[in-house]
Amino acid sequence: MQARKLFILISTIIIVTIVGIAFFWLPILWLFIFVCPLILMGVFDIFQKKRTIRRNFPLIGRFRYMLESIRPEIMQYFVETDTQGRPINRILRSLVYQRAKGENDTEPFGTQMDIYHSGYEWMEHSMYAKNNPKDIGKFPRLLIGGKDCKQPYSSSLLNISAMSFGSLSKNAILALNKGAKMGNFAHNTGEGGISDYHLEHGGDLIWQIGTGYFGCRNEDGSFNEKTFKENATRPQVKMIEIKLSQGAKPGHGGILPAIKNTEEIAKIRHIQPGVAVHSPPSHSAFYDPIQFMHFIQKLRDLSEGKPVGFKLCLGRKQEFMDFCEAMIYTGILPDFITVDGGEGGTGAAPVEFSNSMGMPLREGLIFVHDTLVGFGLRKEIKVIVAGKIITGFHMVRAIALGADGCNSARAMMLSIGCIQALQCNNNTCPVGVATQNPSLVRGLVVEDKALRANRFHEATIHSFLELVAAAGLNSPDELTRNHISKRVGLYDVQTYEDIYPYMEEGSLINIDTIPENYKKFFHLTRIMK
Repeated sequence: MQARKLFILISTIIIVTIVGIAFFWLPILWLFIFVCPLILMGVFDIFQKKRTIRRNFPLIGRFRYMLESIRPEIMQYFVETDTQGRPINRILRSLVYQRAKGENDTEPFGTQMDIYHSGYEWMEHSMYAKNNPKDIGKFPRLLIGGKDCKQPYSSSLLNISAMSFGSLSKNAILALNKGAKMGNFAHNTGEGGISDYHLEHGGDLIWQIGTGYFGCRNEDGSFNEKTFKENATRPQVKMIEIKLSQGAKPGHGGILPAIKNTEEIAKIRHIQPGVAVHSPPSHSAFYDPIQFMHFIQKLRDLSEGKPVGFKLCLGRKQEFMDFCEAMIYTGILPDFITVDGGEGGTGAAPVEFSNSMGMPLREGLIFVHDTLVGFGLRKEIKVIVAGKIITGFHMVRAIALGADGCNSARAMMLSIGCIQALQCNNNTCPVGVATQNPSLVRGLVVEDKALRANRFHEATIHSFLELVAAAGLNSPDELTRNHISKRVGLYDVQTYEDIYPYMEEGSLINIDTIPENYKKFFHLTRIMK
């Protein structure tokens, strides 16, 4: 019998039975308080035309949608193993929570990782291990600022990656910035502009300028020098980062869902409230690599000499080669380059872009580092990475591959209470991190979460320095690709130096020394003058 007919039959029997019994025992009519709403819901299911499951299976079909709505929670808490969760597995999430809370972060009974699985990585230690530099009073910092920079910035080796107010709640921004102030590390604003919440606690800011020029735009969306200067010269702003692309959606532009675009956020961004905001896929202030270098210099001048760099998820390698040639041609260099990986992302992104666009972090970092070395530019430019930097080992691996410092977004979100509910794009984040719903935001206590962000940062830096010391090194600067090994097959292990040999300094500016695998990326006549 069809489910619809069965529902009608059962409903009729229930109604007739209750009415029949009521002739002998009147109180049974109270059952209609419970029965009538269920029957009416089933009748509505039969006549509605949007959900086939509910139309064919009235009432009981609703359970399918109920279960689907809590599928992420079921998977996370009952189905996934500690090593299977995506995008961040349970082991790593638990580690962030433990360090943020100041709890025991050690692991019993050995690793749960499959160390013989292809792709497994490890760091080579030394029999002559050193003391943790942090324990003997050495806390390394990264000085960012090239030859044209008048206000170089002494940065932590781990900072908060770009997340906008709008994507995150005001309490999340307050907590992250206060944590940054407590721990003396930097907070990247994301492309959404500088809000009062970024300024309230006085934490160091990296102001990100995206294609929408939020916080420094004219009504037509073009770049506004005056408002840029007003914000860039704020004492809390330590560096300026031009966002060319990001790991979650390279080549697409940022997305702010309409439900998150409140009047307050619209005022900060100089846009209309209540509408979905899609940043342009590319910049309007420059159209080629040479113009881009001059734009970098313009921002450096307008900011009174603060470090200016750019962020990108690597796409066409040829275009980055063009950037390097433009640097040589103009003599204008960025102070830093932030390399984002295709695995990055904290907000809304189209599935195809999130899953299938952009170079992963490791390959992108190696290409950027090696290309800068090949053009003789690496010593003048600091390279920072972003893309699932969660543990001290992730920092070690990134710096060994060529980075100078690291940024972290999702780990910082976890440190202030994110539970990976995967609702960042729906304004329904249950812990108040990635929502503009006031009732949900209120649940995030700034004072407590700021302390957690600071503790996570400190514990991760401590772990990173312990690994450096265990390798027998005196400084992170001594890390090389030879320190990280990777299983590339059941019986085959290689170091990253074996997989990605180092580029020789200046080898890309002489026809006789250009590696064969690089010749395809540019016309030799352009660099043989």
